Amino acid sequence: MTPEKLPLESADGTQINLDLLYQIAPSCFSEARGTDGKVRRVVNFDVLRQLLGDAAADTGEEFYQFTWPGKTEAQREAARSICKTLRPYPDESVNWDTTQNLYIEGDNLEVLKLLQKSYMGKVKMIYIDPPYNTGNDFIYNDNFANSAEEHDREQGDVDELGNRYRKNLDTKGRFHSDWCSMIYSRLLIARSLLTENGVIFISIGVEELDNLKKICNEVFGADNFIEIFSWVKTSTPPSLATKSRKTNEYILCYENNKSGIKYNGVALDGGDAPLLNTGNAITSLKFPKDKVFFKPNKFPNGFYKSHCKNRVELVDDIEIVDGYSTTDFRLKGEFKWTQDFLDAEIENGTTFIVKSDEFSIRFIRAGEGYKRPTNFIKENIISPVIDKPSNGVGTNENASSHLNSLMDETDVFSYPKPVSLIKYLTNFIIEDGDTILDFFSGSGTTAESTMEYCLENTDKSKLKFILVQLAENLDEMLPKADSVSRVIIENGIRFLEKYEKPHLLTELAKERIRRVGQSIHDRAISEEKHIDTGFRVFKVDESNMQDVYFQPAALRQDELDLQLDNVKPERTDLDLLFGCMLDWGVKLSLPMSKATIDGHDVYTVNDGDLVACFAPNITEKVIEHIADKSPLRVLFRDSCFNSDADKINIFEQFKQRLGWNDEEALKNIRVI
Repeated sequence: MTPEKLPLESADGTQINLDLLYQIAPSCFSEARGTDGKVRRVVNFDVLRQLLGDAAADTGEEFYQFTWPGKTEAQREAARSICKTLRPYPDESVNWDTTQNLYIEGDNLEVLKLLQKSYMGKVKMIYIDPPYNTGNDFIYNDNFANSAEEHDREQGDVDELGNRYRKNLDTKGRFHSDWCSMIYSRLLIARSLLTENGVIFISIGVEELDNLKKICNEVFGADNFIEIFSWVKTSTPPSLATKSRKTNEYILCYENNKSGIKYNGVALDGGDAPLLNTGNAITSLKFPKDKVFFKPNKFPNGFYKSHCKNRVELVDDIEIVDGYSTTDFRLKGEFKWTQDFLDAEIENGTTFIVKSDEFSIRFIRAGEGYKRPTNFIKENIISPVIDKPSNGVGTNENASSHLNSLMDETDVFSYPKPVSLIKYLTNFIIEDGDTILDFFSGSGTTAESTMEYCLENTDKSKLKFILVQLAENLDEMLPKADSVSRVIIENGIRFLEKYEKPHLLTELAKERIRRVGQSIHDRAISEEKHIDTGFRVFKVDESNMQDVYFQPAALRQDELDLQLDNVKPERTDLDLLFGCMLDWGVKLSLPMSKATIDGHDVYTVNDGDLVACFAPNITEKVIEHIADKSPLRVLFRDSCFNSDADKINIFEQFKQRLGWNDEEALKNIRVI
């Protein structure tokens, strides 16, 4: 018995769906022999239909659905596995050895597939700012109605890396359909990455708001819809608009499974809220002496006679010592609560504070220092439309001004979102140690907002981010851009030439994150805080393995020598290690170390989650070192062994040293 090979493919979406269905309805499954001769589980639709009863729709029936040309193929594409990988780039990273943040370059549909095994159910919050489909922006060239080759020939929209993106003109017959297919396939996979109580925020303009909501209702479930937030994007809307001056954009919010968790909006005034409410009946409430704090600057130690000033009457004489009354006392006013409700609140830990000599008492609920967010997110001015106190969220102008100061006073990003907006959304639901994903990351605002949030909230200083962005070639975008975008793209090209970097959007974003990360790091040091301001860079590439690894049946006699090494010659140990981590479902952000044992490099991920050696002719000392780590998984390369007999010997040694049975050893030891 020898170790099995890792498949080294992304997750099969169809198999994921089958596994989930099996957990709910195992009785509708049967077994059948596939074309490969292996027995596998299959769905008996007759049994499934019986289980569903009247809820099963017949094919010929008319029923409510949202569809468009290309939708079916977009579903298939979301479920289809790929033989690609993520290659590490330590030289382009910051704090490679210690950081838990990721920056990934590539088509986000492919990246989401590659992340599925390692991050399924592990992302607490997703924020994306996809193309709005205005007719002038670029979208991924997914046109699932044609083959990729056909569409690439028609449009000429393939860059030198093979990435597909194009301008979606509103003169095209598939203008809305192409956009719907693009976002639909990505959201189908993205939902699988969310934690059980995870949440997704999607920025969108009015152009596709209606279609996006229908798609999200299908992907996430209409019952999991939370809100459409309206964000004031500009304080200077175009004055020459024909019909209306657009000040707002929208943010759709859905939960993976709708929960009773309360969202945190803006902070309450000192963590407190008023107990008075104009219009309520005047009532008298009795307060325990040790539950009400009187601000000492307004209430120095002494006696206070019963009196009525403005809206509240102090019913009893009291003495205040060090901020507290020496006796229980009563207040009378237009209070929100009854005595029974107040007593219940006190039982649950609610306390009170009095800040002025008008005795306008305020309550502080235990563990709660935020108002619930409104669905109107506004900039730090008083809106001419809705007259409410500001919540400190900035505009596009604020974001552009901030980035200009960061990037040598050069405007290099189009319509960036302000850091304050992402921080505001982050505060709704995030907890310490959570992961935030942005797979349309553009200028990298989500990275900066995450680091800023960690610096400002010491109780949530261990947040992690994963950013994904297509390496859009600025030179190729330039001739397709409108006049405004053309100026920004030219600025970006000049900036990158100054620092001798490739003309890619991702290079601008990485430089932005490096600069702001250094600034936040310096501030954190001065405040004696530790904030993770680094990031590991990965890029989508073809598989690390030769094609014969995946198609051994196609091997010709004259290609048998390829079996000596299935790995492509330019791939490094780190390439192999991270590629296998993806396939084995190990997070790419985990810490790792390298040790040289008997002349062989041995890699350890997270103190033993995975231990790997790719050097030839491994020795007894290497085996001892790996076994001493009590690893959960062990990985070797075919070339580590001179013969199948050596593999069997290693297999048996691990069984003996770690107490594994055959089944555990087969599961935990793999080769590539």
